[in-house]
Amino acid sequence: MFKALLFVSIYCQAASSWAANEIRELEYAEEIKSSFFTGKIIWLKTKNKSFMVLYTETEDVENLGTVIILHPMGGHPNQKKLISPLRTYFPEHNWATLSLQMPVLGIGAKEQEYYALFDDAKERIQAAIDYLLSAKVKNIALIGYGLGGMMAVYYIKENANKTDIDALVAISLAVPETDRNQAQIIDFISSIKQPFLDIFAEFDVPEVTKSARQRRIAGKNNPSYRQFEIKGEGHLFLHDEGLAVKRIYSWINKVFR
Repeated sequence: MFKALLFVSIYCQAASSWAANEIRELEYAEEIKSSFFTGKIIWLKTKNKSFMVLYTETEDVENLGTVIILHPMGGHPNQKKLISPLRTYFPEHNWATLSLQMPVLGIGAKEQEYYALFDDAKERIQAAIDYLLSAKVKNIALIGYGLGGMMAVYYIKENANKTDIDALVAISLAVPETDRNQAQIIDFISSIKQPFLDIFAEFDVPEVTKSARQRRIAGKNNPSYRQFEIKGEGHLFLHDEGLAVKRIYSWINKVFR
């Protein structure tokens, strides 16, 4: 009897977590639709579901390329902190952007619970790349912030020899202490061959600042790996997020010269 009740409890928790995933994404979609001005909303599909993407074009018919943007844990593709500024700044400078709704869990879910969603995230990134390739986009850069950065490096690692991503930016990339295969960030960095900017804040979260040296060592065999620390800022870049945006833009422009 106890085993049966335990099974029902576990099943209900799993179902609740999945429901929170679906419901929260839909809530974000409604929130964005009600106050969205720059760009257009499109829906892309993976094998299992559709997800929201915000596409922002440049004024010029021919742009330099497109930047795919991944928000941090529990966020959305138009969130005010860093994601929206990235999404709108690049198109003003001849780069289109594609900001993706990444999979989310319910409020209060812990980071380690998100690792199980990394394969879902990988499929969404691939769907975005396929969309751009169908439009004959030539230059594609991938930017991930926080957990989005972890998802980005996981995607690159899983598609090391067949991805069309030409450059990678990880903002506030954490190295968690975990044995989960999806979060072995140091191993992933050491296998990345694309130009790679590892950018973080001086007063970032401990999992970011304490692992900075490890990340530099892991990237030493990649001649295009760069690490940059923004002084005086914390994880949310509250003082001058524009500095981080401009630094990323400058680096990407140099990569594609």
